[in-house]
Amino acid sequence: MTAANSAPATDYARSDDADVIARLGFEHEVRQVRERLVQWIDTTGEDMQPQLRWQFLARSKYFRPLTVFACYRALHDGEIPEHIIMGAVAIEMFHNVSLVIDDILDASDERRGVSTLHKQFGSLPALMASGYIVAEGYRFLAHDPFGIGLLSELLARLGVAECMQWRLRRKPLGVEDWRLIAGEDTGSMFEVCACMGTSNETLRRYGRLLGTVYHGCDDVGDARGLEALGGGGDEDIRDGILTLPAALAIRDPRLQAMFCRHDLSTAELDEMSLAVQAQIPAAEDYLDVVAHEAHTEALSRARNPKPLLALLEHTRRLSGR
Repeated sequence: MTAANSAPATDYARSDDADVIARLGFEHEVRQVRERLVQWIDTTGEDMQPQLRWQFLARSKYFRPLTVFACYRALHDGEIPEHIIMGAVAIEMFHNVSLVIDDILDASDERRGVSTLHKQFGSLPALMASGYIVAEGYRFLAHDPFGIGLLSELLARLGVAECMQWRLRRKPLGVEDWRLIAGEDTGSMFEVCACMGTSNETLRRYGRLLGTVYHGCDDVGDARGLEALGGGGDEDIRDGILTLPAALAIRDPRLQAMFCRHDLSTAELDEMSLAVQAQIPAAEDYLDVVAHEAHTEALSRARNPKPLLALLEHTRRLSGR
């Protein structure tokens, strides 16, 4: 392996989510996820191993596995069982598949300060790696029919969500439309995390609400110019993507007409950007409402809601407020 294709050294303990991992007491479990991924990558062939090392070991935050473990703990005491650990590993694998594809679609050169997989290795190796990861994720859960079903649900819903977002670009939509998109694009991932952690449907709605909050915080963070979640910012405005602040801004008919065009001038893009930024306080207020729904759901559905509430509190802070 050449130095150029070696994954930058990293460790989950230095990630943005290390504080909540430690606070919830899941350092051992998250370390297990990373170790399982390292062990798996070490068994792959020379034509796939460099891509996998780059994708999984350079910048992972392990927030989805953490969600799996928090949801398990919300209903159960004791040590996290093996099938839950493996479910969390598979979720992390499928999450990375979604990142690889998103980065190719968005023509993103970097994610959280590290070159994206296709930028480092080329589109064909990146796409082949994503297919390889899917196949291996299914293999990891070969003896878990419930988990296999969840992974299939996730891939199907993510595919539909991407097509829906593409179809709805530059459309005069509102906040409820944004919530539907967010609930499928990100909410589906967290729904599956919740169900994987509980091995049932008890916390599915909590997962969807948590994912919606995460998606909205990503939108607001982008509008603030933050890079923690790896999102789009001004590129979303240029491409007519319905973020939460944009959905609020285009209630103004003139801005709505501008948003629906594909040939905006630099001055018009700047005007739209300022209008979107002006809606940050209103977007934060809306996210507080969704977070309150998630809080209520956690209290009503979980025997031990503390890990769910800590996860929600952490997620809500990601907007940079």
